[in-house]
Amino acid sequence: MSEADPGRTVGGWLRGIEVFAGPLPEFLPERAPDDPVRLFLSWLSDAVSDGLRDPHAMTLSTVDEAGDPDARVLILKGVGASGWQFAGHASSPKGHQLAVHPRAALTFYWPEHGRQVRLRGPVTPGSAQDNADDFLARSATARAEALLGRQSQYVTDTDERDQALEKALALVGKDPSLVDPAWTLYTLAPAVVEFWQAAASRAHTRLRYERTAHGWERFRLWS
Repeated sequence: MSEADPGRTVGGWLRGIEVFAGPLPEFLPERAPDDPVRLFLSWLSDAVSDGLRDPHAMTLSTVDEAGDPDARVLILKGVGASGWQFAGHASSPKGHQLAVHPRAALTFYWPEHGRQVRLRGPVTPGSAQDNADDFLARSATARAEALLGRQSQYVTDTDERDQALEKALALVGKDPSLVDPAWTLYTLAPAVVEFWQAAASRAHTRLRYERTAHGWERFRLWS
């Protein structure tokens, strides 16, 4: 928004930003697979093949103790029949929130393709072995940061922070098998998965999968 045009409102400026410029991929819901995992992996593969930035990034939405929503962007760690996986420290805000309300939502968005995937459902922590395997797969610095156990706390002295991280890195270097027992690999088993394909005409295509006792059912939704 240009300072040279003070009469232009923010709303008008935002409405003038082009979206869904395309070319956008085609999505035919009638050809979609019975399992949402297969469709998700197909869309993710398209994003990777086309060189989209951070295609495995997603927004994790949770609810805190007071019932207020919270959200942050994480990296997908895995997906399969059991659900979609992400990881975090049990003492972090999201860890506390999931301990109180073990349900969450995930949102993926690939703007170049005009595609969005939304899912929500219960969240369960992994086994001690699964948690350890995920922790040890992280970089040395990421493991050292987790070992500090101070995510989202106030930093009052950056020198103190740097010294603490240096000590934690030394511990990781001394014992590469060191695992933080509070590190957790979470799995969200969705009850609902929705696929959204944008169209330049704004007649967007939405396909919703709902889990039932007999498997998945699919429904078209109004855009």
